[in-house]
Amino acid sequence: MTNPGPVTSADVRLATDLAITALEPAADRDWQVPAGDLTWTVWETVEHIADDLFAYAGQVAARRPALKAYVPFGYRRRPDGPALTVYAQPDAGVAGLLDVLDASGGLLAAQVQVAPRQARAFHPMGVADPEGFAAMGVVEVLAHTHDVAAGLGLPWNPPDDLCDRVLWRIFPQAPLDGWAALLWATGRAELPGRPRQREWRWYAAPREG
Repeated sequence: MTNPGPVTSADVRLATDLAITALEPAADRDWQVPAGDLTWTVWETVEHIADDLFAYAGQVAARRPALKAYVPFGYRRRPDGPALTVYAQPDAGVAGLLDVLDASGGLLAAQVQVAPRQARAFHPMGVADPEGFAAMGVVEVLAHTHDVAAGLGLPWNPPDDLCDRVLWRIFPQAPLDGWAALLWATGRAELPGRPRQREWRWYAAPREG
């Protein structure tokens, strides 16, 4: 397979912008319905995306990055819901929720852009460099926007080239086949000759070569 190029801060910004554009038309729908196959609501799944982008930005931003644990931001959690450091004020409505997502995407994009390439920080799926955190952030946006779009009855088809850059960086076991392959790699769909995965993971550490 040919390397499709690095995952960059611009990719984080692109993924976030595409998600917001896709979700805005459903602002008047019920955001307390389940997000796809998840036990989380649509609302808190978007909060989860924003929270992950914020957390990854925190890992990249630390001058003395932790290599064995996350930066210990506090969080809250409801039973069966995601753990959240970042969450939106309910009275801000869907527009406010998407503002939180927008801001968190901007934080990660900015940190990835300015961080030295040799920087490393903890993730349970491998100690990662800034590109790795960018790739993980993009996956969180693309995969969970799929879940949210399913709950809201919206179309969602992110660009294949963006998906291929992420697949190359953190899913070396997956084919470079765009959005269809990223859905397979994250356990959300099957591919011809590849059944849907019930257990899956990515590899955050930099690829050799």
